[in-house]
Amino acid sequence: MAQQQITTTDIPPGSRLAFIGGGNMARSLIGGLLHNGWPARNIVVSDPDPEQPARLYQLDPDLSVINDNEAAVATADVVVFAVKPQILQMVCRELADTLQQSRPLVLSIAAGIRSTDIERWCGGDLPIVRCMPNTPALVQSGATGLFANPKVSDAQRALAETLMRAVGTTVWVDDEPQLDAVTALSGSGPAYVFLVIEAMQAAGEKLGLADEVARLLAIETVFGAAKLALESPDSPATLRERVTSKGGTTERALEVLEAGGIRKLFEDALAAARKRAEELAEQLGKDQ
Repeated sequence: MAQQQITTTDIPPGSRLAFIGGGNMARSLIGGLLHNGWPARNIVVSDPDPEQPARLYQLDPDLSVINDNEAAVATADVVVFAVKPQILQMVCRELADTLQQSRPLVLSIAAGIRSTDIERWCGGDLPIVRCMPNTPALVQSGATGLFANPKVSDAQRALAETLMRAVGTTVWVDDEPQLDAVTALSGSGPAYVFLVIEAMQAAGEKLGLADEVARLLAIETVFGAAKLALESPDSPATLRERVTSKGGTTERALEVLEAGGIRKLFEDALAAARKRAEELAEQLGKDQ
């Protein structure tokens, strides 16, 4: 999905962002924000990796890159937790006193950790927004599900949406468990599409196409179909019907896919992914 342009009116004057963790997703988000006009001088990144500063300064030399989480969040209006889920509890607990003093909006892009657990680890009574982006955010074409706890104000919701729009489209869910469905559909979804591309390429090669030809045709076909579905007012079902001529090649291929139970396979796959997301939330949310 296309990156959505941020206007200067979307950026609250002087808003200071602190990223805890400067890995791939954080750099993608920072790059999108910079591209859309967010001042680099208002962004600080804390990461212990000695190689991260060089990577981040490639985005903009005016970024502040440090190895001090407390200093990063002390004056921040928004704190973005961009660390691995397995260490989020430790990071939150270490920052709890500082967060209780500065009282920022907290965004978490750590997969699977519920907002109630994050809030508890941070000392309680903080506005928390959970974000479930997917890997196309790395090329500013992501899809992100968002959930806000009751302490998030309307202005903070708008700010969180502005931030995540820098890497693609955003959708809000009203109930946090729906983020497990978002995880199953769009969070894990790119892997499903890569599998389809992989399978199409392999099938094309078996039909005699050269490896690179089959690969290019498979990728461009998926890209073109997705672009058409995104830009068309018609449903995917209508678009499918429109390219399926009676008695033609497409109809014959679709008959094989339907006979193989493709719809039930996706239904079962997403249900399994959602169940695993629920299991991980229970596991990772336990106090250590």
